[in-house]
Amino acid sequence: MTKSYHQLIAPNIYMGGAADVEQMITEEHCEVIVDLREEATEIAYQSPDRQVEWIRIALDDHARTTQEDVFKQAIDQVVASSQQGKKIGFHCGGGKGRTGAVAIGTLLAVGKASTLAEAERMAKDIRPVISIKDTQREALECIFPNA
Repeated sequence: MTKSYHQLIAPNIYMGGAADVEQMITEEHCEVIVDLREEATEIAYQSPDRQVEWIRIALDDHARTTQEDVFKQAIDQVVASSQQGKKIGFHCGGGKGRTGAVAIGTLLAVGKASTLAEAERMAKDIRPVISIKDTQREALECIFPNA
């Protein structure tokens, strides 16, 4: 099976699309899955072998508003789980927009990048399919006004 998800920050933060959740759980042993899909009704993969905490933070991929509160909640959840020493995976449908925005925000939140442009470049170097929308960029600008 080809690995189509990516490690955002070693050793414990992974990102991808919904189709990558099984591998994040079975190969990386992610204990927490943050699902960014507004449309989700359950975890994308239910492991028969391990307990996985599923946290749904509903982001609308086609939102006309910035949703900065919800993006901040997602970024804070990823950072907090990581700081607790948990392996965490986060995803949206395809792992491009919502996942990209949370990846960029996570890099800023933990100090791996100091500007929005730098964080976006880093995230795209790790996961080239990332393509955030204007409203997602605006949300990040609201959350990180000095970036």
